[in-house]
This record gives sequence, structure tokens and C-alpha cells, in this order.
Amino acid sequence: MAESQLVHPPLFTYVSMLALLTLVPPFVILMWYTNVHADGSVLQTFNYLKENGLQGLVDIWPRPTTIAGKIIICYALFEATLQLLLPGKRVEGPISPTGHKPVYKANGMAAYTVTLITYLSLWWFGIFNPTIVYDHLGEILSTLNFGSLIFCLLLYIKGHVAPSSTDHGSSGNIIVDFYWGMELYPRIGKHFDIKVFTNCRFGMISWGVLPITYCIKQYEEYGSLSDSMLVHTIITLVYVTKFFWWEAGYWNTMDIAHDRAGFYICWGCLVFLPCIYTSPGMYLVKHPVNLGLQLAIYILVAGILCVYINYDCDRQRQEFRRTNGKCLVWGKAPSKIVASYTTTTGETKTSLLLTSGWWGLARHFHYVPEILASFFWSVPALFNHFIPYFYVMYLTVLLFDRAKRDDERCKSKYGKYWKKYCEKVPYRVIPGIY
Repeated sequence: MAESQLVHPPLFTYVSMLALLTLVPPFVILMWYTNVHADGSVLQTFNYLKENGLQGLVDIWPRPTTIAGKIIICYALFEATLQLLLPGKRVEGPISPTGHKPVYKANGMAAYTVTLITYLSLWWFGIFNPTIVYDHLGEILSTLNFGSLIFCLLLYIKGHVAPSSTDHGSSGNIIVDFYWGMELYPRIGKHFDIKVFTNCRFGMISWGVLPITYCIKQYEEYGSLSDSMLVHTIITLVYVTKFFWWEAGYWNTMDIAHDRAGFYICWGCLVFLPCIYTSPGMYLVKHPVNLGLQLAIYILVAGILCVYINYDCDRQRQEFRRTNGKCLVWGKAPSKIVASYTTTTGETKTSLLLTSGWWGLARHFHYVPEILASFFWSVPALFNHFIPYFYVMYLTVLLFDRAKRDDERCKSKYGKYWKKYCEKVPYRVIPGIY
């Protein structure tokens, strides 16, 4: 990524990168420690660190262990095998700036289903107790932390010596290259896509596996499952299932089609996602809340509705693109802008920009139901502690920043057509507000 492509001022960008590279790995450990050992109290963790300083962090940081390594390796190999061997429809990704069109095998839903059935079967038949994952979670996150940094370093080296496609390059700054990545579509061989593995198979499937783990742990701990844990888990699993149902659409998003494979995406999906995204459930294990039937149903329905709206936004745009605009949007012909752009190889191509339906409300309206869904799967914890809501706050910042980055990218890609689009759809995320 060249400096000219940076959305924020260069100094801000570099300081942010260094801060994230140094602060986020220990933050993951502190999130686990607060939920599991500090009664979910941010204040308790803060006071501990204030009293004990850096040595305090070193003392609570779990050491990587053999059992943690075995669990990670078994899971990673299982997911990699499913990614390679399960059948799936051939799906083409969007054309990259260099004119490259990646090809995928859409077998994510099958991999997700096989994983959950296998995991629950191992528990049901007494072969493997998922509570082992919870009991060794600190060690697993610690091992992942260090292992994923090495993985990102290998990706950086691969980008220099053996790139998989024409979509690679260096900014000339080692920190920027390590953080943002060198390659857009790194692969091992012809068929094993590394970003599909880190983002979808390892990261997103763990988001389905860990809430189930937390349910089983709470059940073993208390002899029952709280309605708060049940509501949280159902909404989360509906969301993750929605993701895999729509996985081929995800391959058109910024994560895959624009963000390169570096620390930001890969370390994030291998370490940050399994810990932070599942943190409301991690908190609920030791803090069961009794919501009562009425409140539980209200939260459940609201959460599932938000997931559905988020899905319908993506489905609407996907259908619009698939039919080249020859479809109905909310019962009538879609309003659109035909935009032309030039690739880095000098070819002129056209894209259709949808300006009606959900996409007429705001340019990134689909982020609104996504943020609200995350609120509804966090709110079963109620309001005794702040920590269950960290993910909602993080997601809001992430998506608003992503909306800004996407707008800047589209502005430079489409030029006058993007200006026309913004005149027609003036709000970025929240209709009437922002």
C-alpha cells in the first residue's frame, strides 16, 4: 500500500500501526484474564496492572503449552483438510486492479456444518470434552498470539520471494508491509487460499465453536444453562451461519478483495477474532444472568431480525450484480449509476452502483443492522460490567473506519461517477445522521 492510498494522514497511520502491533497482542490476553480471572471487572484488572506494572502482565500471561499447541494444530489441520477436500461450487472473485480474477471453491457452509457436528459428536460420545478448550483458553490464545506473528512473518517473506499472483507489492516500508501485507491473494499451490483459511475457516468457524464451548462449560459448572447464554449463543450462531450461507459474497468485500494478507487481516482473524468476538459468551460462563422468558424472547427476536436485515442488504446487492441490474429491488426496477473506471493495466471497465432499496438509505447501511445484532447478542449479560460491550464498541469503530476507507477507495476508482453516487445517496452509514 503506497502512502497515496492511505486514508488517514501518514503520521497517524504509522503511529496507529505501531500501537496496534504492540498493544493488541497483550490486550487479547487481558480480555481473557478479565473475563475468566477478574470477575469480568475492567477496574479489577486495571488496579492489578497499576499495582504490579509490566511484571504483573508477564505474571498473568499464560505460557504456551503442548496441549494448547495440539488443540490448535488439530483444529487447523481439520479445517485445512475440509477446505481442500469438501466439494463446492466454483466461484469467481472480483477482478483485481491488475486484472487478475481469483477462483474459489464455495464449500464454507459444508465445512462449518461438518465442524459443528464433529465437535458436538466428540463431546456427546465422550471422546473429547470441550471444557478442555475453555480450561486451557489462556494458553491457546497465548500460543496463537506468538504462532500467528510467526505466520505473518512467513507471509511477509512469501510476498517477497514467491508471490502467488500479480496482486502483490511493497510499499518500501517494512512495518507497513508486515502490517498490511504483501499479497492480495496468497495461496499454497493452486487451490489452497490462505485468506479463505485464516478469515473464514479458522477465524469464523471458531466463532461458531467457542460459544458452544462456553455453553457446555457453564452447564458443567452450574448444572444448567442460563437463558442469557442461550439467547447469546443462538443469535451468534444465526449470524455465523448467515456468514457461511453468504460466504461467496464475502469474497467480494474489502477484507478479501482489497485488504492484503498481513498482520491486520490474518493475525486479526487467527487471534483477535476467537478472543474478542466471542468475549460476551466468555463473560457469561461465570456470570449467568436470568432474563426471564419475555425479555429473552424480545432480545432473541430483535437480534435475529437484525441478522436477517444485514443478510438481506448483502443479498440485494449480490442479486443486483449477478443479474447486471436486471432484477427487482423492493418490488420495482432498481435505480442505478453506470460507472466506468480504468484498471492499472489501462483497461476500461464498467460497474453498476445500486442507489435504491437498502442501498438507497445510506452507502453502507448494512453496517447498522450488523452493529445492532452485536448489541443484541451482548445485552443478555445486562449491565453489571462494561466488558461484554467491548466488541460492540470495537465493531462500531471498525465499520465506520471501513466505510471511510471504502468511500476513499471508490472515490479514487470511480471519480465523477462516485460524486454523482454520493449526491444521490448522501449518507455514509446512518440515514439522516451520518
